[in-house]
Order: sequence, then C-alpha cells, then structure tokens
Amino acid sequence: MDSQRTLTSGPLAAIDMGSNSFRLEIGQMQHGRYRRIDYLKETVRLGAGLDEDGLLTEPAAQRGLACLERFARRLEGFSVAQVRAVATQTLREARNRDAFLARAQQALGKPIEVISGREEARLIYSGVAHLQPGDAPRLVIDIGGRSTEMILGTGRLATTAESFRVGSVSLSMRHFPDGRLTEAGFRAAQIAAGAEFEEALEAFAPRRWTDALGSSGTAGAVSQLLAASRITDGSITPKGLRWLIQKCIAAGHIDKLDLPGLKEDRRAVIAGGLAILYTLAAHFRIESLQPARGALRQGVIIDLYDRVHAPRESLGGDVRDGSVRELQQRFHVDVAQAQRVRVVALALYRQLAPQAEPEAVRELGWACDLHEVGMMVSHHDHHRHSCYLLSHVDAPGFSQNQQRRLADLVLGQRGGLRKIEAALGNEGFAWQVIALRLAAIECHARGAFPGHAIDVQRQGNGATVLLPEDWARGNPRTLYLLQEEAAAWQRNGAMELRVAAG
Repeated sequence: MDSQRTLTSGPLAAIDMGSNSFRLEIGQMQHGRYRRIDYLKETVRLGAGLDEDGLLTEPAAQRGLACLERFARRLEGFSVAQVRAVATQTLREARNRDAFLARAQQALGKPIEVISGREEARLIYSGVAHLQPGDAPRLVIDIGGRSTEMILGTGRLATTAESFRVGSVSLSMRHFPDGRLTEAGFRAAQIAAGAEFEEALEAFAPRRWTDALGSSGTAGAVSQLLAASRITDGSITPKGLRWLIQKCIAAGHIDKLDLPGLKEDRRAVIAGGLAILYTLAAHFRIESLQPARGALRQGVIIDLYDRVHAPRESLGGDVRDGSVRELQQRFHVDVAQAQRVRVVALALYRQLAPQAEPEAVRELGWACDLHEVGMMVSHHDHHRHSCYLLSHVDAPGFSQNQQRRLADLVLGQRGGLRKIEAALGNEGFAWQVIALRLAAIECHARGAFPGHAIDVQRQGNGATVLLPEDWARGNPRTLYLLQEEAAAWQRNGAMELRVAAG
C-alpha cells in the first residue's frame, strides 16, 4: 500500500537524453497541477558525437555515461516505477545505439526508452499544455539538437504532431564548420532547414493556429538574448532574429560573439538554432514566437503519472490503451477473438509468472489485442505482418523499445521458435510467449467456448499443460496442436513444455 501511495502522490522523475543536453527533472502532480522539485542539466553534446557512418563515438558515449552516473546518484531511493528516461533523435539515428543503451542503463540503474519523433512531439505538447494552459489553437515548436518538433493543439489535446530531422547541433556542424559565422553559411542553413519543413506548409498553415510558442532550449536562449539586448521583451520576432543573425555575421566566429545573456553551452549551436527559427518564421508567417513554460521532461512526468492512474480512472489515463483501440479499428481486428485470446493468455501468465511486473502483464495484454493486425495484409503468415506493423506504426504512448517487444511477442504467437530465439534468452519474455501461444491454440476455432480449460504448472525451467481428461477426449484437434507445441519447444531447447491429460 505504501509503495502505491508513493506512486500516486509522491515525486516522479524524468530524464531527457537530448542531442545537446541531458536533463533530469523531478516533479510532483498535486490536484492536477505540476510542481517542480528539482532540475539538473548537463551539456553532453551527444549529437555532435555521431560520425559519418552514423556511429556514436566513444568520447561522446563517455560524456553521456558520466552524466547518467551523476543523475543516478540524485535518484537514489527512487524505484524503477517512479522514473522514466527517454532518448531522442541522436539515439534514433545511431547505428550502435543498442550497445550504448546497454551501458547507459547500467550507469543509470533504470531502463531507457528510445521514443519516436512523433511521440517526442506529443510529450512536448503535454508538458506545455499542463504548465501553460490555454484554450486558443496553438502552434508549439521545439528545436532540439538533431530534430525539430512541431505540434498543433487546443487545450490539452494535440491534434497534429510531426518531427523533422533538422536541429541546432546538426545544422551548426554542417553549415558553420569550425565555428565560422558567414552570410553564406546562414543562407545555406536556411535553405537546408526550409527543405525539411516544406512538406509541413499546409499541415501547420497560419490559419490553423492563433498563438505560437517555443519550447525548450533554443527558443529560451534566443528569447533571453533578445531581452538582454533590449531588442524585444523576450518575444522572438523576424526583426529580432535578423538582428541576431547580423550580429553573428559581424562577429565572424563563435568565439568572438559577444552578446549579453549568451551562455557558453549555447555558443557552439546558436547559429544553427537562429537559422531554423528564422526559416520557421518566414515559412509559417510567425510574427511573434513566445517562450513556453513546459517541455519534453514535464510531459514525460505527466505521462508517467497518467500511467499510474490508468487502472483506476475512466477518463484520461494511459494513452497507450487508446492507441491499441485505434490500431484495432484501423486494421479491422476481430476484437472478439482478440479478447478471447487475452482472457486465456493472462490467466495462463498469472500461473506461469505470478510475480510478474504490472507492465509485463499489460504488454502481454496489448500483444493479445494486436496479435492479428497483420490479417489486414494477408492471412498467410499474418504473424510476420503483425510484427512488421507493430515495429513501424506510430502508436502514441509507446516507445520504440516497447513496440519492438510487442512485435517480438506477436511474431512468436505461432510457428517455429527460431525466429525469436535470441529474445527467448529472457525468461520473462519466454513465459509471455508461452502464454500467448497456448491461448492462441485454445482459441483457434475462433468461436465462443464454454470456459477456459487449459491450466499450466511451472516446473523449474519448464511447464506442464494440464488438461481435464474428458476435455482432452472431446477436443482431439486442440490436443494435437498442444502436443505439436510441446514438440516445438523440445526442438528449440529454450524451455521444456509437457502436456498431461487426466
């Protein structure tokens, strides 16, 4: 009871592993309002550590690991359920991200999720909407190190969210090499940024929003520069951006750039950020961009809070449940069959893994809900199509890591086990697969059945399927499939599965 009370009313923590900076936010939701408890930020420049082959270099990795070790010390006493760490564009791109994530999770002592660009955008909007409420249609822009997110929304609902692969770090490295600030560099940077944003001209047209807000580092830094030089009151305007760009060109190099309010951690990437902001202002006719309260890290905490409350609240709650329902509708899933499989699989899983974490139970339930989405593509090998769709579809609330776990689960729902052999090395995953496969077998006739008949008894590194003798005699086809299933596990060797009737 005490641990549950801590989750529902105690502090929660978010770690934003951005391309330029890593941030740790500790906050608390009280009566629907957000309260910050602590905030730590370190300039890591992870995005500057991607080489020409898309590999994260060791010096960049070491900077990130050292930062995470310091964050871990601050989070001593926090349970895994109280912390959510998310990684963004640099680790979406890095070809060796899995190797880095394994080291990073050891340094932090908590799981780390890589989130998609659209999921990042959704969380950014959630943070802004909670800390800066408003009913007018709004455009929220967040310029990161290697990506820029644009979101339209009203109130707390994001209606359009997109991520574009251009950011202050990547643009600065490419168009302002060695810190040189030139007119030609700014012109080239604006063309490159414009090429990325061109596809968004209609979706984010000025008629679709009233207010424009800039979230996080770049917008905040530029707002401070304009206010410190008394060019504006902190509003980011086309005129103010032109003034800052001319100041950069006149300085000629980032080391010579002397502007009140310019922090050292922004100096190396300010030119790229200015080029993006000016391009956005010109393309989307933004006359005034206001710095926003709220950002990705607050959105992560709010989302974590909603997940904790999801089982008890009918409104709001875990956005992932809504995503699953939407995917079922989009791919015309046989919901009745999915529910039959879910009921049986969860009953079996409780017998196989009674101490399983609630999140593992929920993941198995979602896999049951979506195990037949591939039927929309083809009935033949539908489990493979389901796997592909769940690996690549946009599903708000889910991280890329979690979507891959769900994809592996639905891939393993039938057929040979070799295709998921590597994942079966994780015992918890293996029990989930067994529960799903046995449920699919019991429900294979797709009709309503009088009652759940299969039970399982875990025995060391294996399990026995227990069948009432009269039921086994009356269902010879199901018994045959169960015996074939036991033989499949025997061939694989990951687990031992036996069938006993009587």
